[in-house]
Amino acid sequence: MQVAFPETPSVGIHKKVLRLMGNRFEISIVHEDASWAEEQISFTISKIKMLEGLLTTFSDHSQTNTINKYAGLRPVKVDKNVFELIRRSLKISRLTQGAFDITYGSIDKSLWNFDPQMTSLPDKATAKKMIRLINYQNVILNEENGTVFLREKGMRIGFGGIGKGYAADMARSILQNKGIASGIVNAAGDLITWGVQPNGKPWTIGIADPDNKSHPFSYLNISDKAVATSGNYEKFAIIGGKKYSHTINPKTGYPVSGIKSVTILSPYAEIADAMATPVMVMGIRNGLNLINQVKNLGCIILDDRNKLYTSNNIKIN
Repeated sequence: MQVAFPETPSVGIHKKVLRLMGNRFEISIVHEDASWAEEQISFTISKIKMLEGLLTTFSDHSQTNTINKYAGLRPVKVDKNVFELIRRSLKISRLTQGAFDITYGSIDKSLWNFDPQMTSLPDKATAKKMIRLINYQNVILNEENGTVFLREKGMRIGFGGIGKGYAADMARSILQNKGIASGIVNAAGDLITWGVQPNGKPWTIGIADPDNKSHPFSYLNISDKAVATSGNYEKFAIIGGKKYSHTINPKTGYPVSGIKSVTILSPYAEIADAMATPVMVMGIRNGLNLINQVKNLGCIILDDRNKLYTSNNIKIN
């Protein structure tokens, strides 16, 4: 996802780029006072780092890994923000009939490593066995106690499909509460905008061409919306001349096929982030049918033959 900024950066856009949550974050805000703007961005970054400490799977002491550690053993009390994120994740799982599932972390990474050394597919029986523990219905929430329990030993949750969007939404909320009337938070391509550019025009979003990701195949002018794209151009394996995306169908253990990219538009980055992957899993027809039934969601799909599909509320010339 690319953002087209005005040609003159001196008009009041202040930006900081850094690595957060294992990804490239870019926070840009519009304000006349550079020093004050930088302070607000730094404050927002500190909050995202606190969130990262709760959600990461790269720290033994994170709440995510504590939940995973005690899977099948006992419930784990978690921070309210973590509890509510899991609750919303389970709601999306129900909406997508399991195409989105935070228990995807239960799959053994040795099944699909998507590197040049991968030259053959695992057999279907092995894949089916490896996904046995992927089941969002086995995530048990106790609202009274604020606890999370994974029913099966060996289950693992992870927030790779929703965490960046959640962080982007949180950052926007913090900055708006500080009085920032316009800006963009770009979390590794999952981004949210509010307000307008200093020249009064809407923010312009470029949707990457899966065959040449440095060149957008389309532009959208949006403000007060979020955009997220899931595609097969970031990580994949080519086996027997066929391209296999890193996006795994949690019901089969096999990669999805037929779709190059899915772009979701939503008022919230968390929703856009979480819905992009399940639409790839569900396929063009079922994915668009779902999006057309959800208020304020839009969708752009590019298939393997470069044919473009859109939800009913999006028109691209």
